[in-house]
Amino acid sequence: MPLDQTPSAAEPSGEAEALKAQILELVGRYHALAHAPKPFTPGVSAAPVSGRVYAASDMQSLVDCALDFWLTTGRFNDAWEARLAERLGARHVLTVNSGSSANLVALSTLTSPKLKARRLKPGDEVITAATGFPTTVNPILTAGLVPVFVDMLPATYNLDPEQVARAIGPKTRAIMAAHTLGNPFDLAAIKALCEAHDLFLVEDCCDALGSTYDGRQVGLFGDLATLSFYPAHHITTGEGGAVFTDDDFLRRIAESFRDWGRDCFCAPGADNTCGKRFGWKIGQLPQGYDHKYTYSHLGYNLKMTDMQASVGLAQMDHLDGFIAARRRNFARLKAGLEPLQDVLRLPEATPRSDPAWFGFPITVAADAPFTRNALTRWLEDHRIGTRLLFGGNLVRQPYMAGREFRAVGELPVADAIMAQTFWIGVYPGLQDAHLDYMLEVIDGFCRGRGGGLARRPALEMGTLPLG
Repeated sequence: MPLDQTPSAAEPSGEAEALKAQILELVGRYHALAHAPKPFTPGVSAAPVSGRVYAASDMQSLVDCALDFWLTTGRFNDAWEARLAERLGARHVLTVNSGSSANLVALSTLTSPKLKARRLKPGDEVITAATGFPTTVNPILTAGLVPVFVDMLPATYNLDPEQVARAIGPKTRAIMAAHTLGNPFDLAAIKALCEAHDLFLVEDCCDALGSTYDGRQVGLFGDLATLSFYPAHHITTGEGGAVFTDDDFLRRIAESFRDWGRDCFCAPGADNTCGKRFGWKIGQLPQGYDHKYTYSHLGYNLKMTDMQASVGLAQMDHLDGFIAARRRNFARLKAGLEPLQDVLRLPEATPRSDPAWFGFPITVAADAPFTRNALTRWLEDHRIGTRLLFGGNLVRQPYMAGREFRAVGELPVADAIMAQTFWIGVYPGLQDAHLDYMLEVIDGFCRGRGGGLARRPALEMGTLPLG
């Protein structure tokens, strides 16, 4: 059996190419039979918060890659990094094996000795949002830095720039925060603070691919930015993520942290890209020590496989449609829920932004005649998926006990989000029938418990004004 997995393997014969074409055609037929969307039956079918949305072309790309049997990163990943960079408007994109790894690589990049006096060192402080997903914060702790938690804005669910300004102190070196559920934080205000105080900015865009601020893709305002391609996100590779930046120097450092911490920048399967593989003198290593085994950083192997990249590359064909569907679904839900604003607080986009929404956050009013948990249980019982706003107030999480951090004030909004907020789906797999059912169930629950009393007649008659 052939064992060669090197770039020098023989090119496929004409017969092999014809057989591949037949296989891919069969994959398309299989997709149509085995993966066709099922009709929605209210109360029986699920209306999940997220899920994979994929076409025959995505499966065909994956099988095409599998037939190469190139098991690490390769030609599909090269093509995808280039296409993603073009779509984002970024100079550099580095794919990794998850969004969490993307955050780890981005933050670790700022600790590199190659940054000299600007490097982040243990004990330095990094400002972040009190509410969010823990892997935005965990790299800060991993690097021996001190997270400084600031409170949130209740309507946008993003960190409050006024609290960020209060948080800046003599040890503050960076801000690292996510665009919550795809809604950009106030980038003008945060960027101005970074420039005024010489702070690094890392934008966690894992939930925000396609979101814009002042017409520009989020992620282009900071020094580094991250994406996730977990199945819940805007496009998927199963597991996967990316780091992107316009800074050539930071890109090179990030690549080192992703690739074992090595100083060498050869692609997998390549040797001597620099032209002096045995000509370097670095650190205390002897002159001429093999550059492929010279390590400048405490790094990892966080690369994406080519099979994952083959799916991401194909998914790019659907991205604009996915983003449009998310925005359309968000608008439909908001219009349908507006009559319930006496008991439900609805989200607002950050001024100057156009979010590619990841989810639809809802906060149950403090004086509502029911609790958040009662409503989410009702929805789950009716097969409508719900999620809390990730970790809620992260300083209350068990794993934070005994760790060094600082909080600005009592974080009352983060506590309220933890107690009263949840979100429902807007992903492209949800069609009008799903959304109508979701609105009907929420409306019925609130009306049955005294909510939404001052509502339009159309809703009283059971007709949702979504036109």
